[in-house]
Order: sequence, then structure tokens, then C-alpha cells
Amino acid sequence: MQTLLQAAAMVPASIPSPDWSGFDIPLPWGTLRIHAYALCILAGIVAGLWLTSARWAKRGAPEGSVWDIVVWAIPFGIIGGRLYHVVSSPDAYFGPGFDGTGDLSLIPQIQRGGLGIWGAVVLGVVGAWIGCRRSGVKLSAFLDAAAPGLLLAQAVGRWGNWFNQELFGGPTTLPWGLQIDADNANFPAGVPADTLFHPTFLYESLWNLAGVVILLALDRKFNFRRSRLFWLYAMYYTLGRVWIEAMRIDDAEQISLFGITTRLNVWTSIFVFLAALAAFILLGRKKRTEPDSVYLDGRKPAEKQEAEPDKNAVSASGDPVRDADSVVSDSESRDNLPDNQSGSRRASVPTEEAEAAPAGPKPGPDATAAGSSGSTATGTAPEAGATK
Repeated sequence: MQTLLQAAAMVPASIPSPDWSGFDIPLPWGTLRIHAYALCILAGIVAGLWLTSARWAKRGAPEGSVWDIVVWAIPFGIIGGRLYHVVSSPDAYFGPGFDGTGDLSLIPQIQRGGLGIWGAVVLGVVGAWIGCRRSGVKLSAFLDAAAPGLLLAQAVGRWGNWFNQELFGGPTTLPWGLQIDADNANFPAGVPADTLFHPTFLYESLWNLAGVVILLALDRKFNFRRSRLFWLYAMYYTLGRVWIEAMRIDDAEQISLFGITTRLNVWTSIFVFLAALAAFILLGRKKRTEPDSVYLDGRKPAEKQEAEPDKNAVSASGDPVRDADSVVSDSESRDNLPDNQSGSRRASVPTEEAEAAPAGPKPGPDATAAGSSGSTATGTAPEAGATK
């Protein structure tokens, strides 16, 4: 027991600030700085792609199509995330009140931090749509496969905020309070140097990891399709983002609606949640009228179409097309009937024999009776010819 108490006493009563934020690669013309923030984003992308590719393959998607899609989705998502951040936190780039005192050269410097998830998702979906169209697959099917991977990527990428010592919450005395260097530019003015802050990056990372497990479990149970799992992802993420965003104390655009003034991202989370809830309900009320396939209409490979014949197909005469194997099997079963049930079996006799028979005088009454049996055979002869 004493050993456990000593070990517990050695555990820090706070989360320390990182003493490492990246490394330099020497080059002939200088050095290339590799930021820890960028490495976290990259690690998140890799983790999300791993989960997405595994789920995408299980849905019967064409091999390699996930890479054809993400090669469009990732660049679009990064650009969209950066643009949203610039618009939602414009002071550093355009100056307070857009007075022109900002530094526009900071806009492309994403290694310093600043990616808005809303812009990343919106433009990322646009890029995914382009990739899906080129690959001949449905965007809705890909979004369902990618939803848990998106949360996993966000859970890993959030650790970049810890390395940058940014986007933390208000002061706290909790044992998991976050230390921020007093000389860091993000340290709040007028606050004691030993103040601890809420580690909102950790809250969001844990929230997202729990969401990955929840989405996978719900999808296994309900088998969501038509992008319903993606809208469920949007609802879950925004539900957590509302309370986590409200804890932050960094500078952000304040919006007043319904007599309430709060951060822009809080309002955005609320509206996205409501829109996602509506989409999830409406898609659930709509009955499935098409087969569960990841392919766009007319883009399914020929071998898959042959393996899944269309049961609604009709012949040129308007009759339903019967499976060839079942017709042949039915014909063979009639050949095995006893002679006293040969009315159906005679249908397999070639019609050429009847054509080769010499024309005789008009048949009498006895011959007419025999002819009725012959008419039964000729009446079924076209069916036998159709099975050849």
C-alpha cells in the first residue's frame, strides 16, 4: 500500500506543457522546420484512412478506389479548414475590425495551427464527391464508410493543439489541469504564471475516441446506409463541440442570436446539429428503392452484373426471363417421368420429325384422336426449343 501511495504521489497533479514542438531538417539553402502540429494532423489522416479503407473494402468497393477519392478529399479538406479558420478568427490576418493591420502572409502557414473542422468537412466532401464520380461509386456510401474514420482522425489531430499550447479552456484547479508556459504568446494576460487551464484538446480527443466506438457499434447493429451514419457522426461531434467550445478562452468571433452572445463555433455547432438531425430523420423515413450497392447506376463492373442477374428483366416477347439452369433442370425432370405421363415428355421430341413425315389423306376419326395427342406435343414444342 505504501508503495502505491508513493507512486501516486509521484504522478504529476497537472498536464505539463510540452518542451518540444518539432525539429529542423538541414538543407543546402537553410533548414526545413517540421512542426509537431503538422505531424499530429498527418498521424490523424493516416489513422482515419486505415479505418476508412478497411470499412470501404468490406462494403464491396472497387480495390484502390479509396485512394482515388482521398487524393481529392484531403487537399480540399485542408484548404477548407484553413479558410474557415481565417474567416472565423480574422484579426491576425486582417487586423482588428479589418483595419488592415494584420499579416496576410500568415494565411498559408498552417503549421502554426488553425484549421476549422467545419470548412474541412464541407470542402472535403466536395473533394470526395469528385473522387467518387471519377471512381463510379456513391458519395453516400463512402461517407458512411468514412464517418468513424473522421472521428478517429480528429481525435489524433487534436493533440497538435497541445504541442502548440493553444485552444485551452479557462483556469481550473483539477488535477488534470494543463500547464501553459507563462512566456507563451497564448498565455492570458493578467493571470498568475502557475495557473492551470482546462485541457480542452484532451476533452475533445477522448470524446471523439468514444464516438468511434459508438458509431461502429451502432452501424453493426443497424447497418446504416444512404449517408445516415455520416449525419449521425455530425450530430455526435457537434453535441460535444458545443460544451467544449464554450470552455475555451482564446480570441474568437462573437455572434449574438436570440439575445445570446457566444462564440461563432458554438452557434455553428448548434445549427449543424439541427441540420444533421433533420437529415438523419428524413433519410430514415425514405424507403429503400434501390439495391444496396456502392456503385453508381451503370458503373458496376460486368462480372458483378453477371453474378447478380436482374430478376425484373423481360424477354423481347414481354415474358419474364427465366433462369436457364432452372429451365433445363425442369426439362430434365420431365424426361424422367413414366410413360403414362409422357404428354409433357413428348415436348422434347424434335419438331423436324413431324416436318419430315409424308403428307397423307385427311385423317379419319381414329386418326383425329391420335392427332390430338400430336397437337399437345406441337403446342409445347416452342418451349422446348427455347431451352436449347
